[in-house]
Amino acid sequence: MIIIICGLPGVGKSTLAKYLAPVFNATILSSDKIRKELFPIPTYLPSELKVVYDVMIIIAKYLNDIGINCILDATFNREGSRTEVKKRLELDHIHIVECSCPEEIAISRLESRKDDYSDATISVYQKMKKIHEPVMVDHVTVDTTLAPEDNVRKIVDYISKRSM
Repeated sequence: MIIIICGLPGVGKSTLAKYLAPVFNATILSSDKIRKELFPIPTYLPSELKVVYDVMIIIAKYLNDIGINCILDATFNREGSRTEVKKRLELDHIHIVECSCPEEIAISRLESRKDDYSDATISVYQKMKKIHEPVMVDHVTVDTTLAPEDNVRKIVDYISKRSM
C-alpha cells in the first residue's frame, strides 16, 4: 500500500506521517530527507526536484513490490505531480491524504522550526500557495489543527472503506 501525504509547507505532513506509519507498518519516504541526503546544500532548482522525486518513486516502487507499505511525504503541490506518481508506480490504487490548516498556523509552525530537514520558509509557503492545485481525485482531507490520533482514525476509516 502506498499513501501520499500532500499539502503546503508547514501544514503538518511529516508530523501526521509519523503518527500514521506505525498504524500501517509503513516506511516514510520524506522528500525533505531524501533531498538533504542527495544534496547537502540544496538549490531547489527544477532539475534537483526531479531527481528527488525520481528517487522517492524508485524506492516506493521497490518497497511496494516487496510488500512493504510506504508513505510519501511531500508537497505534491500540483495535480500533475500526484498523477505522475500513480502512473510511474504502475498502480491503480494509491491513497491520497491532503493536509490543511489555517495559514496563520502553518506560518507559526514554519517560524518555530528548528533542526528540521525542511528548509521551507514563509516566502516558500507563499510561493507554493500561489501555484497550489487542489486534489481532484478521490482523497481524504485532514485538518492538522486536530489531534493527530483523530486524523489517523479518519484516514484509517477512509482507507478501509476504499479497500472493501
